[in-house]
Amino acid sequence: MRLDVDDFVVVTREDAAPSALQSAPRYLSELNDAIDRITERLREVNKKIHDNPELGYEEFIAHDTLTTFMKGIDGWKVTPSAYGLKTAWVAVWDSGKKGPVVSFNCEMDALEGIGHACGHNLIATAALSGAVATAEVMRSNKLAGKVVLFGTPAEEGGGGKIKLLEAGAYKDHKVDLNLISHPGITRNHALTRTSAYTALRVEYFGREAHAAASPWLGINALDALITAYNGLSVLRQQTMPGDVIQGNITDGGARPNIIHAYAAGNFVVRANTQARLEELLVKVRHCFEAGATATGARLEMARGMAYADHVPNRPLGASYARYFNALLPSPSNQTIPADQDLDEMLGRSGASTDQGDVSYAMPSLSPGFAIVPGPQGNGPHSPDFEQASGTRDAFERALRVGKALAGTAVDVLTVEGLLGKVKEAWEKSIKGLLRPSGFGLASEIRLDIANCMGSANPLVI
Repeated sequence: MRLDVDDFVVVTREDAAPSALQSAPRYLSELNDAIDRITERLREVNKKIHDNPELGYEEFIAHDTLTTFMKGIDGWKVTPSAYGLKTAWVAVWDSGKKGPVVSFNCEMDALEGIGHACGHNLIATAALSGAVATAEVMRSNKLAGKVVLFGTPAEEGGGGKIKLLEAGAYKDHKVDLNLISHPGITRNHALTRTSAYTALRVEYFGREAHAAASPWLGINALDALITAYNGLSVLRQQTMPGDVIQGNITDGGARPNIIHAYAAGNFVVRANTQARLEELLVKVRHCFEAGATATGARLEMARGMAYADHVPNRPLGASYARYFNALLPSPSNQTIPADQDLDEMLGRSGASTDQGDVSYAMPSLSPGFAIVPGPQGNGPHSPDFEQASGTRDAFERALRVGKALAGTAVDVLTVEGLLGKVKEAWEKSIKGLLRPSGFGLASEIRLDIANCMGSANPLVI
């Protein structure tokens, strides 16, 4: 109701806040119903995965449970043990009409000793429900395009998505974008930025000698490693926010009365972006070289698994936030902020994921969603979070995410020009992030970005 009072317009609360019906996205009700109809079946899948945790590339129960579920949904073509990986799989729903190709990633692996303490059972639930609901709306509304659901093993350090990228899985299906999610105990957010990460194996080779009788005849490999370790500790004083250097000594010598001929350690280096990681690695390398120079030991370094930082996509994030907020009970203090700068700030994480590599190959969205923490209030990678990820409440929150992811996918399929904006935003975000390595090892992103995209005009970097 509006009242004119002395040239002022008074707007009532009802005018300022449109009804849920007016603000609800077009396909919200259909997506909601599509998932609600299979909720109990999804709960069985979620519980089976949570209660039977499996390590990376050993997710056989999860693989069989998920592929069996998808085979039971009409219209889906399911390929178990795909692309040479026993626990990877692909499920495709094709409208038969040319249109955008939207994809979802379904994680399955657990952590050693603490099970699904990262909530991958919830990530699988959200992707599974989102993909099925998207296809259902496409079927009922005769929408053009295709939905692809990837079962991606070994996120916890095994780089399953990287292996699928390298095998051409996303290229083969000409996917335009990829959707996933991640639970936590922070605020709900649409835009997630993670850290770039690389693992290093460092070894020093010296010469044995009696540590008391003739130490001058030896070359102490442990001294070289300790010198490097101390150098890294000093370096931390002048690193940037977001830079992280971690390490442990795995081999520190045989006996205290011997000059140690061999010493080794494992190290992890993280930074906010792939480009910054390469800059930091130059400094880290100098610390390791200093240990060798100071002692005369021979240094060998090998770079292990590496994950790129996750680059979020704002047009996809805006669509997701609109659906997610509409699905929340009203009133709610769990809404995703409309200010995307604030949203991205809330979504900054020091953790790393192989979804980052996906985001360098195509537009990606990996929203974070809050679940009720366990009794100790701990987040992912704790026994407390493992307990929280198995609750009915956490499962229902994952379904809400699945509905919002499906809404995002349907927007891409139906909103004219949105896919173009998504790809344009991706190109702007990714441009300039890849630089030649200064580390001296094979560190460039191992992807042909142009070939990974289903676009007619992919970005060439």
